[in-house]
This record gives sequence, structure tokens and C-alpha cells, in this order.
Amino acid sequence: MERTLLIVKPDAAERNLIGQILQRVELARFRIVEMRLVRLSSERARKFYAVHEGKPFLDGLIEFMSSGPAIAVVLEKENAISDLRALVGTTDPAKAPCGTIRHDFGHDVQRNSVHASDAVETAATEIEFFFPGTQDESGSR
Repeated sequence: MERTLLIVKPDAAERNLIGQILQRVELARFRIVEMRLVRLSSERARKFYAVHEGKPFLDGLIEFMSSGPAIAVVLEKENAISDLRALVGTTDPAKAPCGTIRHDFGHDVQRNSVHASDAVETAATEIEFFFPGTQDESGSR
């Protein structure tokens, strides 16, 4: 089993899309392992997105991600990372395949409704960020 992190971003939470997004995730046979409502401060958002330090979009991303509540979700299944990335679609909703979460719910590259981990190492780091101490070294609980 593989674990990954999904964040239902503030734009989707504000539009009451949490249930619809999680329903799609469950229909895709992901198991929800952990879930919590989070409200990121600017400092925590900057820490989470530290990989983008120095990029021109970072300040706008920080402002957006700290603008309202979000839902952090640990998901589990075989090939969880690649399967979730396929389910959510590409970052730009205008370029995401029809039927993906970002195509159907996203507005633009920043307000694209969800975040999904992109690699095993990233998933482990991101899960630890929101759910400290919930994984052992193998990525399992």
C-alpha cells in the first residue's frame, strides 16, 4: 500500500465542494486514513511551499492558501500517488482532462481546488507536515 496527501484547497472549501471531491476519491477506491480541517497561517503555508521559494507566484500562493480553511487528507491504495495525480488532473484546470477534479472544479492554476503529492518522498514529507508522528520509516502507520 502507498500513501499520499490530498489537500482540498480554500477555494473548493468555500464553494462547498469538499463532499463532492471526497466522493470522487472514495469512488476511485482510495481509503481515507487521516483527515482534518486546517487553517494555515501565512508562516505555515510558506513552510509547506518552501520548495517554491524565490518563484514569482509564491507570495500569491501563500496568501491564497492562508485565506480560509482547507482539508488535509491522507489517502491509501496501491499506486496512490500516480492514481491520485491522474484523478485530480494537471495543475492548470484549462489543460486538465475532462472529468478530472481540477477540470471540473478548478478556476485557474492557483485556485485549482486540490493539491496532490507528486512523489513518494514528497508525500511522506507532506503527510508528516499535517499529521506529525503518524508514519513509521516505511511510510506506514
